[in-house]
Amino acid sequence: MRQSSYAEFKAGWPVVLSSMLGIGLGLSPLPFYTTGVIAPFLIKAFGWKIGQIMGGITVTTAVVLFAGPAAGFLAVRYGARKVALTSLVLFSLTFMAFSLSNGSLTLYYATWAMAALLGAGTLPMTWTVAVNQRFDRRKGLALGVSLMGTGLFGFFSKPLLAWMTHDFGWRGAYIGLGLLPLLIAFPVGLFLFFEKPVDKSPHAVAEPVKPGLTFAETIREWRFWLIALILVPVSFALAGPIPNMENILKTAHFGAAQIVQLTSLIGLSALSGRLVGGWLLDRFWAPAVALVILGSPGLSCFLLAQPTLAPSAAMISIVLIGFAVGVEYDLMAFLVARYFGMRAYTAIYGVLYVFFSIGAGVGPLVFGWCFDRTGSYRLVLDLAFAALIVSGLVLLALGRYRYRRQPDAVFPAAAAPAADPPAIIPSVTASHSPMAGK
Repeated sequence: MRQSSYAEFKAGWPVVLSSMLGIGLGLSPLPFYTTGVIAPFLIKAFGWKIGQIMGGITVTTAVVLFAGPAAGFLAVRYGARKVALTSLVLFSLTFMAFSLSNGSLTLYYATWAMAALLGAGTLPMTWTVAVNQRFDRRKGLALGVSLMGTGLFGFFSKPLLAWMTHDFGWRGAYIGLGLLPLLIAFPVGLFLFFEKPVDKSPHAVAEPVKPGLTFAETIREWRFWLIALILVPVSFALAGPIPNMENILKTAHFGAAQIVQLTSLIGLSALSGRLVGGWLLDRFWAPAVALVILGSPGLSCFLLAQPTLAPSAAMISIVLIGFAVGVEYDLMAFLVARYFGMRAYTAIYGVLYVFFSIGAGVGPLVFGWCFDRTGSYRLVLDLAFAALIVSGLVLLALGRYRYRRQPDAVFPAAAAPAADPPAIIPSVTASHSPMAGK
């Protein structure tokens, strides 16, 4: 690592650590990594179907589409630190309220809606503000490390939930999960998470004008709409299997202990995806990286759809899906920065995440619905396989980057940028994209 890169991490590690824990124990990963584990207990207790239970994730996504932009607005007005820490406490308390479920699906969905509303401030849009402020040369790697929190939680959540449900029941498990943000992420964030202060003195150097397209210019770009439309099937195909993975393996006649061991690999491989994905994006053309990363879980869906599933095939499939999930947010942020610049980064990222959320919210529900009606996931897994392969190929049409990083080149605020701005990506001063989650 170069000296300048080392200096970035030496100064920014507290923000990266607090962001990693805040994201990992926030609204983004909890629904996706825990719902499938607790689902059998809810089915036994209340007679619900798997599709009805997965509907909670869809409700969460629908609410985040509105709560996310609101949280982003509050982060701009009051600061990301205040919003993130307050949201952590409220989300923690709300998640524990699932232990009060009484068999009413209305109450179950209402609790998910409240968790999404109050927990939207725990999404990566708030935590990555300070990360973007402090990193330039290794922005991709720093964001990858920050987003490792989802993989860490995914890895530990399966055995942790198995222990909690065994010793304390599913109600106790909900309380235990709800305590994690309050007891771990909140105190670390309170002492370590701080945004870069803005120098408001009379002699302060004016902020450079960030090169890039305006939001109005961006939405007239065909590349924007290509990325937006591709995000829907990609997020559908990647988000759909994860909460359903326990049931997918159960239908393939795997035992309970084996299911816990295999599904724990999702988080571990997502953790690897964060690190390796950030490294790859810093060094190679992002659409080519996307083709490989999306094609791999496409193979996973194909293998999982087969009538006979060997343990080795299941393990490979889960690892490939988890790895892709670990890279998806880094990839989306990277494409925005490289093809549209940083001038309207927040607004562009936020709109693209709406498209991403549509697929991610509907995916688990459709997977569960398919199983409820056919007794198998084969049809929807075949659909996911095709979606991932085609999406990876289509992204190759994006072509060369419009903006590349040249850290020493910036536009002074007093001067208007040239008609064809130099290919640079300076540090982001405030990345609070409405929603950035799982």
